Amino acid sequence: MKNLALFIGLISFSFVAQAQQNRKIQLVILFDASNSMDGLLDQAKSKIWAIVNDAGGLRYQGTTPVLEIAMYDYGNSGISSVDNYVRMQTNFTTDLDLISAKLFGIRTNGGEEYCGAVIQKSLQQLNWSNDPKDLKLIYIAGNEPFNQGPISYKEVCNEILKKDVIVNTIYCGDYQQGIREFWKDGATCSNGAYFNINSNDKITSIATPYDDEIFRLNQSLNGTYISYGFSGNLKKESQLKEDNNALNQNISVASERAIVKSKGSYNNASWDIVDAYRADSTSILDLEERAMPAELKGKSDEDIKKYIADKTIERSNIQAEIVQLALLRDDFIAKEKAKLSESGTKDDFGSAMSKSIKEKGKEKGFE
Repeated sequence: MKNLALFIGLISFSFVAQAQQNRKIQLVILFDASNSMDGLLDQAKSKIWAIVNDAGGLRYQGTTPVLEIAMYDYGNSGISSVDNYVRMQTNFTTDLDLISAKLFGIRTNGGEEYCGAVIQKSLQQLNWSNDPKDLKLIYIAGNEPFNQGPISYKEVCNEILKKDVIVNTIYCGDYQQGIREFWKDGATCSNGAYFNINSNDKITSIATPYDDEIFRLNQSLNGTYISYGFSGNLKKESQLKEDNNALNQNISVASERAIVKSKGSYNNASWDIVDAYRADSTSILDLEERAMPAELKGKSDEDIKKYIADKTIERSNIQAEIVQLALLRDDFIAKEKAKLSESGTKDDFGSAMSKSIKEKGKEKGFE
């Protein structure tokens, strides 16, 4: 009963916190998926969890905002069946495993890259917040002239300003060439940031003494996710698949993903019984027997509550360990980066995004 009382306390605290968490961070990534952009996608795969960590680490007046991410690819000749070679990969979602799966599924192929068209499409299709206090960011990356295509980026500017969205541009090539090809101009309309990167550079990750232990804890953390519903098992499989996608990049990327999973921004209430109960205990107890996880079929309400309470505490303890290791890891990486900075460093896809997310967030009152 002690565990159950603690669990009820945690739930009550969660509801209070959720009531205060009315700020949003809406993050949209527009990927050039033409033939020359394999390097860009490789950088994104290596940096996606670092980006999510930086965005998810922002606070608004002490509370944790809701992080929503959307994704498009454009310029792939294989998607000629849609207007202007622009394709939505996903609307705004809090499902971070889905974002990872979509990113790892993008393939490059020929194409015509129309920046104005993909920005306009994202403005019109996505469920943008109407709250001026929310942070709304678009990041578009590519290497062809920004003014290509039937839709002028200058004409889209009015739509950008009406929705209070900040468009940031990442040119894959020489800085001055990007300026000549209007990528810097494409960011000025909304006071966005302009970056240039070498998309063919390989990301050099900094391995730390803490990565192996974080990875071990991540495996234990997975054991606290209990799938329910008719798509629960598929979602659980997706969680493990995206763990493997991160690990296949390197152990540093796997650590970044595990650190994301230790935070509130990683929420799977749609398929995990623990997150779902935290969100709405009543609906979970009202689940049909066939939708219940195998571990809870035939159990009484009290038994279900106790089981979820135990899993919640187990998860919280593991997450707390990861958080502590993440602090040590961050300190180690900061010292290593300080050594590297003496010889000079260049932006990559991840550092460009992370840098401007923090800067633009600060301008909106996020810390």
